Amino acid sequence: MTSLFDLTGKVAVVTGSSRGIGRAIAEQLAAHGAKVVVSSRKAAACDEVVKAIEGAGGTAIAIPASISDKAQLETLVAETKKHFGQIDILVCNAAVNPFFGTSKDIPDDAFDKIMSSNIKSNHWLCNMVIPEMAERGDGAVVIVSSVGGLFGSDKLGAYCISKAADMQMARNLAVEWGPKNIRVNAIAPGLIKTDFARALWENPEILKMATKGYPLRRIGQPEEIAGAVVFLASKAGSFTTGQTLVIDGGGAINQGG
Repeated sequence: MTSLFDLTGKVAVVTGSSRGIGRAIAEQLAAHGAKVVVSSRKAAACDEVVKAIEGAGGTAIAIPASISDKAQLETLVAETKKHFGQIDILVCNAAVNPFFGTSKDIPDDAFDKIMSSNIKSNHWLCNMVIPEMAERGDGAVVIVSSVGGLFGSDKLGAYCISKAADMQMARNLAVEWGPKNIRVNAIAPGLIKTDFARALWENPEILKMATKGYPLRRIGQPEEIAGAVVFLASKAGSFTTGQTLVIDGGGAINQGG
C-alpha cells in the first residue's frame, strides 16, 4: 500500500515553503521521494529548508521568488525546468494578509495586495506550469486555501474572499484540464500552529477560545496539512480533482460548538 504514496521521480515546486505549512509540505514531499524546489522571498530561509531535506536523505534545491512578481515566478519555473527537466507537482501555498479589520476600513492598497498575492499569483503560476503537464498527460496542483474561505468574517474579510476564490480556481482548473489528466485541488486548513497564526495560539486563553468549536479541541500542526498534500499529489489521490479538503479538527462541521 505504501506505493500509493510513492513520489519517486516526481518534481515538486512549493511556494512559501521556507516555514510553516509550506516547509512541512516540502519536507514531506521529499520524504516520499519527490525532488523538491523550495521557494520563498528570502534565499537564506530557503537554503535552510534545503539543508534539512538533504540531511534527511531527500533531494531539494532553493529558488527564491516573490509571488507578487510575475517575472520572478517565470524565473522560478524556468530554473526548475533547467535543473530538473519538468514540474509534476505544483503547490501554491504562499499568501499574505496585511490587514486585520472590517471591510469598510481596509485601504485600497491592502485589498489589492491580498487579491494579487493570494489569487492572481496562483493564476499566473498555474498557467505557467499546467500546459506542459498537459502535454505529458499527467500532473497535480494543490492550492492551499483556508477555512476562512467558507465563512464570513468581520476581521479578515478580504483574506477570506481571496481564499474562497482559490477554492473556485481549483474547481475551474480541474474542469479545464481534467481531460488532460491534470488534477487540481484545494486544501482548507483550520487553525494551524504557524507564525502566520501566532496571534491566535501563543496566548492560552485566545487559543482555548479559537479551538472551542473544534471537536478535537486542539490546534493543528503543519505536518497534518502536509500529509494531505502527499495524498493529493500521489497515486492515492489519482481520482480526486476539483475538491476542497477541509482539515480543521472538525470545526467546520460543529455548528453547535
